Amino acid sequence: MDGAERQDPAARRRARMVERQLRQRGIADERVLAVMSELPREAFVPEFEQAHAYDDSALPIQAGQTISQPYIVARMTELLDVQPGGRVLDIGTGSGYQAAVLARLGTHVVSIERQPDLVAGAKARLAAIDLQPGSVEVRLGDGSLGDPDGAPWDGILVAAGAPAVPRELADQLAVGGRLVIPVGSHHQQDLIVVERTGPNDWRENDDGPVVFVPLVGEGGWEG
Repeated sequence: MDGAERQDPAARRRARMVERQLRQRGIADERVLAVMSELPREAFVPEFEQAHAYDDSALPIQAGQTISQPYIVARMTELLDVQPGGRVLDIGTGSGYQAAVLARLGTHVVSIERQPDLVAGAKARLAAIDLQPGSVEVRLGDGSLGDPDGAPWDGILVAAGAPAVPRELADQLAVGGRLVIPVGSHHQQDLIVVERTGPNDWRENDDGPVVFVPLVGEGGWEG
């Protein structure tokens, strides 16, 4: 532990989170581990939840939404496997934490959120932390059908559960790109990874059960 960690309780909590919740559970991408060891998660949760910012659980935010459990953020990011300079579509901005993780990995992120209050809050939080200028663009809208005007995307990450993989999202991937999306019922989903292996070819893998709020919109569940 260096001097900064001894002085900063949040840094100590981040270090424990990375070691116990991420590395010990199999998160192996050192880039993801490094970003999440530095990014202040407490800046992305409501003030009354900041003491729990590094707990092994999802936390409530505005508009009945949540900030995902740290392990889930790390696992989805690792599965997306985007490289510096890549372009990522982040669907369901929420607090902005996932977009910040992706941006710190050197990607350009377009993040779409359907709740106006969440858009304003995410923009403020992202502006207050150390990110490359212009690396994250937060938009208000229905992201359930993606952003065809910005396609093809190197990665698409969906932080809400859909009843099925929206074909529109798979079609917006670049060849070699990945879509990471929870798919299932309102109450439980499986984390599905769709990789575009050719102009007309896709491959799907199931990474196991997860629980997310529903994806509301034309490509998801009715509001």
